Amino acid sequence: MEITFSLDEIDSVAQQILSANIKNIVLFHASMGVGKTTLIKALAKQLGVQDMTSSPTFSLVNEYETENGDILYHFDLYRLNTEEEAYDMGIDEYFYSGNLCLIEWPEKTPNLIPLDHTAITIKQLPDGKRHVVVK
Repeated sequence: MEITFSLDEIDSVAQQILSANIKNIVLFHASMGVGKTTLIKALAKQLGVQDMTSSPTFSLVNEYETENGDILYHFDLYRLNTEEEAYDMGIDEYFYSGNLCLIEWPEKTPNLIPLDHTAITIKQLPDGKRHVVVK
């Protein structure tokens, strides 16, 4: 799936992504400032998360409850120095919990990411719109 959109259309884009039968492990690939966290917030909003405030840059992972009572984990792995740090925090337990895991900067832990995942790539276009590819 490929979608080009402006930021005021992000809620609609989030609905489209969620209806695309994504996996429980979702990787977000994009440069700094392109909109990974913004898209994740829109996805969480569509799932009925009420209390999502920011990216877990310093805590590495935030846990949220959806309106259906499901758990959603939001990871920001940017500050990891090694895969061992992620392993020590029990990242594999999150990944294999059966809960939705939305992961920013997954390239920091390439050997720990489950093979069965969805990858979302976001690029900013010259006109300010975003182009998203979901695989």
